[in-house]
Amino acid sequence: METVFFHVDMDAFFASVEQMDHPEHRGKPLIVGGLGNRGVVSACSYEARAFGVHSAMPMFQARKLCPQAIYVQGRMHRYHEVSKTILSILATFSPAVQQISIDEAFLDMTGTERLFGKPRVAAQLLKQKVREETSLVISVGIGPSRFIAKMASDYGKPDGLCRVAPGKELAFVDVVGLKKLWGLGESSLSALARHHITNVAQLREYGKEYLQRTFGVAAGEYFYQVCRGIDPGIYSGDSKSHSISTECTFPVDIADQDILHQYLLRMSHEVMFRSIEEKVMGKTVGIKIRYADFTTTSAQETPDKPIYSAEEIYQTACRLLDQRLTTGRSIRLIGVGLYQTRIGEAPLQEELFEDNFKRKRELEKAVLSLRAKGRNLEKASILQQRGPSAEIDGSTHS
Repeated sequence: METVFFHVDMDAFFASVEQMDHPEHRGKPLIVGGLGNRGVVSACSYEARAFGVHSAMPMFQARKLCPQAIYVQGRMHRYHEVSKTILSILATFSPAVQQISIDEAFLDMTGTERLFGKPRVAAQLLKQKVREETSLVISVGIGPSRFIAKMASDYGKPDGLCRVAPGKELAFVDVVGLKKLWGLGESSLSALARHHITNVAQLREYGKEYLQRTFGVAAGEYFYQVCRGIDPGIYSGDSKSHSISTECTFPVDIADQDILHQYLLRMSHEVMFRSIEEKVMGKTVGIKIRYADFTTTSAQETPDKPIYSAEEIYQTACRLLDQRLTTGRSIRLIGVGLYQTRIGEAPLQEELFEDNFKRKRELEKAVLSLRAKGRNLEKASILQQRGPSAEIDGSTHS
């Protein structure tokens, strides 16, 4: 049986949600992120990307490149709400959905052909259903491994659909090219160029031992595998593991501690909102770091007291990062997770005294509840305006 993976990427997700909620922003350059001088771009519309703006860029630089853009503060609770809706749609196509960030997920579609047709047909159906129910656009990559599917979803974005058939992995990575080979950032490309390696075919000429000796064990292993279309196993985690986590790969390696902290803040809120929605609590906070040389490390901390709020996750994650951040060493990927989770919204052993973080968790729950009530009221108002025969299809702004 052919192994089939889908990688679903919600195109320009944060910016697309803002344009969905505010139709007057559609078709215009829109940038989401911290609005202060030290803020960074979390996401931007394709109209803003045309000016050279990209995620992880300092906000002051984005303002120079695109001063006419619409700048908005991120709303993690809203993005999580929409993400949850899309994930529920994905779950109707596969029992094995692995969410890897708020706007990305893998689907194991192996053996589903009798239900949805051939992989490309199934992907078209999935794209159509997401558009009909949310008005948002997704890109779908199809491949025999998660790694190939991940790169395929980026091929032809936005609104992409690309399938790489088994046996075509080598041809696909050659077409993608070295600069767009997933996981290779500017520092990796520069290191390869210093050894006169400027395309995928040239990289394949070198054996694993030479690459590891030249670029380091982790980077050499990675280079050897990806130029041959071999999945390096980055996303091989169990989608049903007892944890809630998210991670972000930067388009440009980052060494600035303040920028990294801002990403940790965003991800900490994402993790906490998901834990509240799923009605679980975790005992351990962990981070994942992948450096520019592909060396990967992780760290965890289990506080003495229960973990109640996003702020507590954030403080712990920052502490773990700061303990391991070496001056001048840049990071290509960072992740935050809540581990040792269990069903329930109260700790196994309640604290004797009131915990300030517990009050903040209640506030975060209230924020989610108010958002849900607000959406219901908005739908009811639109339904009333349209008349008794009107139907709400899940998108009130299309």
